[in-house]
Amino acid sequence: MKKACVILLGFIGFACFYESVDAYVLQGPHILELMTTKLGVPEKLLVSQRLVIYDNSFQNGSVELDETLRYHFPEKFRSDIQSENAQRIHVLSKGMALTVIDGKVSAEAEIGFDWFKDILLYRSRELLQERLSLLGVDVSVSSLGRFKDKIAFVVGVEYPDESAPQVWIDKDTFRPVRWLIECKRPELEKDSLEVRYLDWQKINRIWYPMLIEFYQNNSLVREIYVVNIEVNPIFSGNLFDINRLKSIYPPIASVMTDQQKTNDLNDVQKTIEDFIKIFK
Repeated sequence: MKKACVILLGFIGFACFYESVDAYVLQGPHILELMTTKLGVPEKLLVSQRLVIYDNSFQNGSVELDETLRYHFPEKFRSDIQSENAQRIHVLSKGMALTVIDGKVSAEAEIGFDWFKDILLYRSRELLQERLSLLGVDVSVSSLGRFKDKIAFVVGVEYPDESAPQVWIDKDTFRPVRWLIECKRPELEKDSLEVRYLDWQKINRIWYPMLIEFYQNNSLVREIYVVNIEVNPIFSGNLFDINRLKSIYPPIASVMTDQQKTNDLNDVQKTIEDFIKIFK
């Protein structure tokens, strides 16, 4: 009887201890502060990578593209994709965005697949917090969760809720591991989109994920394989000048027929379709 009581009291004590440890979670802004600090803050980054898009409409079920990313911290970003068929340019500069596909301005807004870079670009707590809030992440809420047998801070919801946008940050390294950008809810007919940041490596005191995966409705739809990273390279500021790009490339509406202009696709849907279509 005494032995049973000792075991019971020990179990209760352990449970109370575990609950007290589990209950202590850093606040969202503090987590983001530690994350951006530990990732390192260079002036510029030049990233060469391989983008793989999985789509059944392609002959082999996928297409591989060479992509070049330029980061000019803290608020400028450019992606260039060049293939035999077409070119895609996507630029973000101080909150303004522009996408050029095949020599024409296709959209002045970003789509969910473009947002993956936000966690990597905004390397100050204030800017990242503002950006995540605009994209639906409630930074005031944080909890502890488990992903692939690792403990992580979950910013945006109380774990295990996955019905709202949220960012997962490794509890030990403070490096982001996943971002649920769009979450599918029973009452809403929309696709879920999740980004996973994997295989982090350190280059000249800067941390960067060498593999990034995109999941739509729990299916792998894109992968990014980083080939090379240059820290603080030299490139012109004109590359991020959106007004200059607008003066060079005509809007897609100027070359569309009246029938095409009345199409009910919005800019985001049109951008996705054009992007996939030109690389088939």
